[in-house]
This record gives sequence, structure tokens and C-alpha cells, in this order.
Amino acid sequence: MTDKITALYCRLSRDDLLQGESNSITNQKAILQKYAEDNGFNNTVFYVDDGISGTTFDREGFKAMMSDIEAGKVGTVITKDLSRLGRDYLKTGEYIEIIFPDYDVRYIAVNDNVDTAKSENELLAFKNIFNDWYARDCSKKIRAVFKAKGQSGKPLSKPIYGYKTSEVDKHQWIIDDEAANVIRRIFKLCIEGYGPSKIARMLTTEGVPTPTAYAWSQGRDNGHKNANLNRWDHRTVASILERPEYCGHTVNFRTRRKSYKVKKTIRNPQEDWLIFENTHEPIVTQQQFDLVQELRKNKRRPQRFEEVNPFSGVCYCADCGKKMYLCRSASFNDDQEHLKCSTYANDTNDCTVHYIRTSVLSEIVISEINKLLVMVKNNEDEFVQTAMNNSVSKHSTELTKAKKALKQAEKRITELDRLFTRLYEDNVSGKVSDERFSMMSAGYEDEQTKLKGSVTDLNKFIETAEQKYADVNSFIKVVQKYEHITELTPQIMHELIDRIEIHAPDKSSGHRIQQIDIHFRFGVATATAIADRREYTKKRKAA
Repeated sequence: MTDKITALYCRLSRDDLLQGESNSITNQKAILQKYAEDNGFNNTVFYVDDGISGTTFDREGFKAMMSDIEAGKVGTVITKDLSRLGRDYLKTGEYIEIIFPDYDVRYIAVNDNVDTAKSENELLAFKNIFNDWYARDCSKKIRAVFKAKGQSGKPLSKPIYGYKTSEVDKHQWIIDDEAANVIRRIFKLCIEGYGPSKIARMLTTEGVPTPTAYAWSQGRDNGHKNANLNRWDHRTVASILERPEYCGHTVNFRTRRKSYKVKKTIRNPQEDWLIFENTHEPIVTQQQFDLVQELRKNKRRPQRFEEVNPFSGVCYCADCGKKMYLCRSASFNDDQEHLKCSTYANDTNDCTVHYIRTSVLSEIVISEINKLLVMVKNNEDEFVQTAMNNSVSKHSTELTKAKKALKQAEKRITELDRLFTRLYEDNVSGKVSDERFSMMSAGYEDEQTKLKGSVTDLNKFIETAEQKYADVNSFIKVVQKYEHITELTPQIMHELIDRIEIHAPDKSSGHRIQQIDIHFRFGVATATAIADRREYTKKRKAA
């Protein structure tokens, strides 16, 4: 015996709890302490990992013990059995047969009758393999339970920021009012035109607790030990904006792990998610969520101005279809701020400038929105019917074209299969040379590959188009929020208008006249207005 430490190592995982008290930390400590006393081992120190799987060696207690071993402080390591040291037969065997001997450390597993100082145990490797198989079997059973639970619609994760567990039903999420108010504000700011980075800076400046800091303040551990508690991250804001759970839906199978030994989490593709709608109370409406997703698809570069321009990311050139650049400067007055075609900005030969002042456009858009508000208020039933007919007609035309193209592509793919079979037969019979066969078959395969890609794209378009038939009632609810608009804000723009198309100015009459097409959301209506330079000049002089 030496004055070195006798390391008494205890480990317990959640799986081991199923076996009862025999594997508890208390029981392990009692067994190891008695063994040490009976066999003359002094200077005992306990190293404990509670709730950690044996398939990983990334454990705090184990790492502390290894640190002391590497420092030459430990002479003996004692565990209750081999499975307490680990259930990965390769790593466990490496520690017992290579690493421990390299540091002159004696290893003892009490119940398995293993003592490296006395004799080599020929059954050691087999016992480690059986322990590994046990972990594999437990993993299969747990995965099966989680799969059944996830497919039943019960949430597989803890409540996310904005929700908490119901005291009545642990599987039911209920709204956490304080955090939910932050979530609503984040969505509102995004609709108003602010990006995740700007929102994160605003929340940090105002001292709003981050999700991790808030969870800890409520006595909940969300697992993000290394998170910055004082600063909101733009990735956190972006993640919040993309979670369907805030609409009241349960989303299962977002992630997976490669195996029971590899703990790294892998994100599943969205098509593999399982979504159950309306399982808990929503924090934001489905319409708000869908609007944010559309805005997030067209991410805009950050602007230096604190104020978000309502036309940013909404206006398009009617000729080339590209976005209109917003041109603004601290030195510009209200009359000088304007929009111009982005294609023209890159190459003046590809398109025309399509220049229009934002002050003029703002007057036109406000006027057309107010006309729409009056129309909905006075003739709601007629408006709903007309909007439904227009939307169905528009989508029906697009769907018809897409379905026709899909049918032709699928027909050609089948035809190419027959041609390839016939070509192969002709090559075998000698009618077509090998060189000719290679050239023609390569051409057929290339065409078929392109057609299959086209079929995939068309199927996605058809599926999306069929899901986007007019939701006029949702539009009516938004419209009813407003009485009369006097100022255009990003929120009003994004809630009511899908896009604005700016036509090139017509100067044939000697005056500058410009057509503006305003497409309202859900395809419910399209307004066409004319920007006349003479009318704008009169208003400016009167002002």
C-alpha cells in the first residue's frame, strides 16, 4: 500500500435506475468503502457521475479522476463492476489494458472479480462486450418508446422559451406570459421590417433577459451552460422566428443521433419532421407566422438608418422582375429619397431606371389602401366573393400550366426508358456500335436527369400553389384592424401588400406618367394607379 489516492468511482445512468436500488450511488459508495476498508486501501476519494450514460467518457467525475491519474496522484481505481467504468467495450478495454497500466494504476471491479494486479482475466473482453450490448439494447427500447410517443402527438422536448409545463398534465404546454410577450414583440418587430441582428441589439440594450437567463431565473435548466446571459444572439432571434410551435403546433423529430455511442445531434430535413397542429395555445397567429416566413425568405441587408423604410424589399421592376433599390442618404430630403431598378443599377443596358420618389409612391399606396378599406367595410360579402373568384382563377391558370408541363415531362421520361432499352438491344445485336451506343445513351441519360429535376420542381410548385388558395377571411381580419390610414408603416405594408410593381415612365404625352401595380396579399385584389408628375408638382407647391 502507498500514500497514493484510492479512487472509488461511482456512476449511475437513467437506464440503471430501472434496476432499482442496487445500482444507486449510495449503494455503490457503501460497497466500495467496505471493500477498501476490508482490503487495507487507505486515502480513499470518491469520484461520482450521476445520471451519465456509460457509452460516453465525457463525464465530469471521470475526467477529474483521469486528471489526478495523469498527475500521478492515484494508485488504484475501484468500481462496483465493469459496467460502472463504461459500456463502450473498446474504450473500456483501452483504459483497463493500456491507459491504467501506463500510469501504474491498479484496477479492481469488485463484483466481476477483476483485479489487474493479481492475474489477467480472460473473460474481461467478453464481459465488456455484454455490457456494450446491454447499452445497445436499452438504446433500441428507448428509441422505440420515443418514436411511439412522438407519433402520438406528444411533445418530445421540454417547453421552449415562451411556454412552460402544465401542472395538470406534464405533456401539455401552457403560455408563460412574461416570455410570451417578448416572443410577440420579436414577431411584431420582424413584420415592421427589422432583421434578427437589429432585434437582438434592441433586446440587449433594453436589458431583456435572454432565454437561458430567463429559464435559470425561473428555476429551470435549459441545458445551455455556456450561453451568454447578457447578450441576445441574432441566431436565437432567427430560431424563434422560424418555430411553428409558437402557432400552437407540436413539432417532433427535428433532430436525431447517429447511434447510441455518438452523442452529436444531427438536424433532420424539414420533410422528416412530424407536425401536429393546434395542440396547445398559440402565442402568435398563423397569419403572423406565415407573413414572417415570407419576409425571411427575402432577407435584406442591414441598413444604417434606424428607421425602416416601408417599401424596402416590397417593390419590383415591372419589366425585368428584379427588386427596386432604395436610394436614401442622410443628406436627402423627403423629395429626394427614391427607388430605382436594381438591374439598371448594375448595367444600364439591361433595363431602364424606373425611377420613382418614395414620397409619391407613399401617397399612391395610402390612397389605394384606404379605397380598399372603404370597399371592404361597405361591401364585405361582395368583396369576399370577388376575391375568391379572382384568386381561384389565377391559381387555376398557373396550376393548369404546371400540371400540363409535369405530364409532358413524365411522359418523356417513360419514353426515354423505352428508347434506352431498345438502344441496348440494338447494341447487343450489333445494329448499333459501342461508340454510337455510348454517345446516344449519354445523351438520353442527361436529358432524363434534367427532366427528373424539372418534375421535382413542378411537383413542389403544384403542392405550394394548391396550399395557397385565397385565405380571404384572414385578409378581412387584418383589414378590420384599420379604419383610415394616414401614415404608411412597414407593418401595414407587410400585412396588406404582397408586392408593388413599378412600370417605366411614359413621356409620350410630354408629361411624366408612371403606372403602379399594387398586389394585395392572398391575391385578393390588385390595384393599378397612375403617378402623374403634374399632380405631384401641384401638391408639392400647395404644401
